[in-house]
Amino acid sequence: MFHVKRSYDNIVIGGGHAGLEASLASSRMGANTLLVTMDISAISRMSCNPAIGGLAKGHLVAEIDALGGEMARVIDKTGIQFRMLNRSRGRAVWSPRAQADKIKYSFEMRSRVENQDNLDILEDTVIKIITEKDRVVAILTQNHGEISCLSAIVTAGTFLNGLIHIGLEHKKGGRLDEESAVGITQSLNSVGIISGRLKTGTPPRIHFDSINIEHTTPQYGDAQPVPFSFQTKNFAPKNIPCYITHTNQVTHDILFSGLDRSPLYSGKIRGVGPRYCPSIEDKIVRFRNRSSHQIFLEPEWEGACQYYVNGFSTSLPIDIQRKGLRSIPGLEEAEIIKPGYAIEYDFFSSYQLKRTLETKTISGLYLAGQVNGTSGYEEAAALGLMAGINAVLKIHSEQPFILSRSDAYIGVLIDDLITKSPAEPYRMFTSSAEYRLLLRFDNADQRLSHYGQRYGLVPSEQFLKTRQKTDTIRTTIDFLRATTIGPAEINPTLHRCGENAVGSGLNLFKALCRPNIHLEDLLQFLPSSLSNVIVSIDGLVNLVEIDVKYHGYIKRQSIQIKSQARHENTLLSPDFDYLKINSITKEAREKLNQIKPETIGQASRISGVSPSDITALLILLKKQVVSRET
Repeated sequence: MFHVKRSYDNIVIGGGHAGLEASLASSRMGANTLLVTMDISAISRMSCNPAIGGLAKGHLVAEIDALGGEMARVIDKTGIQFRMLNRSRGRAVWSPRAQADKIKYSFEMRSRVENQDNLDILEDTVIKIITEKDRVVAILTQNHGEISCLSAIVTAGTFLNGLIHIGLEHKKGGRLDEESAVGITQSLNSVGIISGRLKTGTPPRIHFDSINIEHTTPQYGDAQPVPFSFQTKNFAPKNIPCYITHTNQVTHDILFSGLDRSPLYSGKIRGVGPRYCPSIEDKIVRFRNRSSHQIFLEPEWEGACQYYVNGFSTSLPIDIQRKGLRSIPGLEEAEIIKPGYAIEYDFFSSYQLKRTLETKTISGLYLAGQVNGTSGYEEAAALGLMAGINAVLKIHSEQPFILSRSDAYIGVLIDDLITKSPAEPYRMFTSSAEYRLLLRFDNADQRLSHYGQRYGLVPSEQFLKTRQKTDTIRTTIDFLRATTIGPAEINPTLHRCGENAVGSGLNLFKALCRPNIHLEDLLQFLPSSLSNVIVSIDGLVNLVEIDVKYHGYIKRQSIQIKSQARHENTLLSPDFDYLKINSITKEAREKLNQIKPETIGQASRISGVSPSDITALLILLKKQVVSRET
């Protein structure tokens, strides 16, 4: 039987995707860590869709992996279908996505935390965060009493005062048939941390045997799938199909008939829902001119009897859900195993956080995941990992770990949350990253693994492989730039690839810039010692090709980053009273005083703060420096 200690370095509250990454990072960095979860069997449970990755989300998973997190490795081991999205578009926005066996995923993740050194797991409910003199000192649990700590990370997902809605009926709960968590919000409110309410939802699950597959279109994964993790080898996953169907006008008419019993439209739900993942009833109201919406039927595990109706998120009454589903081709006899429902829950606007995800007012208290106002497993896991790393760095009195917008999608995620403080659940998109060509999923290890290695989260062997990959890319590009091939040698290759012949020598770098030329076509002109290394490293051929073909755009983005770096990290005092600065607009004064940005870069991205306001701030800062020097 587990005997809880009375004191820990770091306590993580919540066993979802954020909590798992936070607790693993914390314990692996040497901190004595406690993970508190209300239900050990629900660790890393996929509450909503049985999938990992997707547009931009796949980038986050690759970055989590490069930093030493677990999500990528676990989905590679437990996924049942893998696809690369956006292949018809530029390489910057290619994003991997995988269907998961949600049972195996949760079991595998639970196994990893249960076998992790320095990490204890406690099944209990936290009812209070205890603070003294503006710092966290302990938590209070329902069954084990008070447990002291140096830092605490709240990763409670949708459980804080969770309220589930199905039609006009509602009940308390963090997920269907699971209790909500009461007390944490109130204790944080009492020390000045402001909370709000958000809403999310999930579709019904139906029995596979009640689906008429002949009336749907099967969708398989890629024939040559790409793994999420840079450490995965011998990748040969299952390829279990999903099925596509569509709603129709009859479906929409049925759903319209139930709007008077919709908690969303009757005013029962007060929390704001995700704009980019609306419920089916929201879709038919907002897009009245559309006669059809796509529906994906997704298996929740290998051999599943239970399928997830992706695209049909709803909180309508069960009778309307059933009737609406049965109007869809292939679902004429659909049997609901679990109804769709909406859930309202507490969150804490992220302008109250530092870039480390530590609260600005309570030292040692970190917030990560959906409690920050995000949506999605991937965003939660990324935030949990960053909070876990930074909590340990602070305990050890080391410099914080902060990723900028030009470093990673994770940097974009955190910066957007803090500076924009979305009033709806935040979802990561490739369009959110202004430097997305530099932040591709396929180069995440090159960008970030040195951080993971520094903090002891990435094995030295893996880091050395990444460094070899980077060195080989550089060596290959240098050789291409330095080598020119005569027309007699290069023209047969150009002709075979459908390119115009040349009358004089052609530089290999310029040859590779041609649209129909690929690196494989030019390997014959490279030294065998180099070409053999290139083909032996997974994905390296593509990486070299991207760097060459996009070199003009990459150079332009690199110049932009350098030009903006001058003031990006210019620090601003947390005690700065912006309300007294008459040289900036009233809106800017109010926004800056509320958010208290840590840097000029953050200040410049706050809605309502103009370039002229930033110029005025820089002038004021310069005057203060001159005043101190004199």
